[in-house]
Amino acid sequence: MAPGRRIAPVDTIWLNMDRPENLMVIESLLLLEHAPDWDRVTDVVRTRLVDEYPVFRERPGPRVVPWRLPRWQPDPDFRLERHVHRVRLPAPGDDAALRRYVDRQLHQPLDRAHPLWQVHLVDGYQRGAALLCRVHHAVADGTALVRLLLSLTDDAEGVAREAAPPSNRPTGLRAATRALAPGGLADVGRLAVRTGQAGASLVLARTPSSVLGGQPGTRKHVVWSQPFSLEDAKQVGRLSGATVNDVLMSAVAGAMHRYQVAHGAEPVDLTTMVPVNVRRLDRELPRGLGNRFALVFFTFPSAVAAPLQRLAETKRRMDWLKSSPEAVMTFGLITAIGRTVSDVERFIVSFFANKAIGVTTNVPGPTRTRYLAGTKVTAILGWVPGSGRHTVGVCIVTYAGTVRVGFRVDADRVRRPKQLLEAFEAEMADLVAIAKPARASSARRSASHAH
Repeated sequence: MAPGRRIAPVDTIWLNMDRPENLMVIESLLLLEHAPDWDRVTDVVRTRLVDEYPVFRERPGPRVVPWRLPRWQPDPDFRLERHVHRVRLPAPGDDAALRRYVDRQLHQPLDRAHPLWQVHLVDGYQRGAALLCRVHHAVADGTALVRLLLSLTDDAEGVAREAAPPSNRPTGLRAATRALAPGGLADVGRLAVRTGQAGASLVLARTPSSVLGGQPGTRKHVVWSQPFSLEDAKQVGRLSGATVNDVLMSAVAGAMHRYQVAHGAEPVDLTTMVPVNVRRLDRELPRGLGNRFALVFFTFPSAVAAPLQRLAETKRRMDWLKSSPEAVMTFGLITAIGRTVSDVERFIVSFFANKAIGVTTNVPGPTRTRYLAGTKVTAILGWVPGSGRHTVGVCIVTYAGTVRVGFRVDADRVRRPKQLLEAFEAEMADLVAIAKPARASSARRSASHAH
């Protein structure tokens, strides 16, 4: 057999990080208005994934020599039907039934004798269906996988043009680049100070004990919110000088605060890992896919009691991260770790992963409705894998003017995930309720000035 393509150092990390308590698999879910034609679905998967990207026909080979990178090898027994499945939910086919189906998949490892991906068409969900995609992190990062998922869909005219999200370039990388540009040397001193602060944060940070943390088990649960208006989130941000991301991250902090209080605990600030894309979104994905992202640590102000104070503190901490070189540092660190032996990889990755409660992603999806095999996509959801002692993963997705949030929690540590979700929805409702009177007052002042 030919030696195959080398697996990149960063991809090798995620290939080696699978553990029974935290599998390195990214799960995505499309909710569909109607049940699509099965033949059209399989044809879309074949032509837009398998035929376009070799890794969907390849399996990971062994690492023969410890210091040499493993390789992707063609699967000599590749069959599409091994990876694409069709199932039917039992009645009544509601959200609870779909959640139970997804939960059962979360602890199932992908077979390394074959390519590391699956697609499940789930019939009988409400009046339509759902499409669950499971792809190993070694294949690609979350940003690339969202673009791949959307490449399966078409616009209203049935055209399969890519629906790439708007660019989310890492501000930490921009800060470092500006400092080295002509005229930017005045920032070098400030950047050096921030580098020292970021380095200390990476090494010295600790995760406090909390009712949301602890040693994870193998069972996971997922929950997701109902859609709420992106315009409402924007309005909250406009009235407080915050971004939409600030508002949503503040609402997650509020959910964690409320959950701790409900369980009789003294609320503490909890830290999450936030992936930062370093891939050019204005270019086509490379056929080899792979991972191109950095990580930064964000500490939710989940000890703060008042919603507006939480929002202000979230904005302050986010602003600090935007000018921090932490993304540059972690991107270099991830690349270097991938060139070491697997035992060293596990130790270093776990050392940093254990400083956070989980991973939080914010995915800006397409602004217009998409269609899969001619069927309207009503929602996009996703869940990121954890590592080490991670117990709470959060994925925020904007799509066609709405926002949904999904939580992926450890069943042993977070026994009431719906309570966490309801706390998030209550926090968002409170923020929107605060913003609406201010919005109405502003509109009245504008009308008065107009007359």
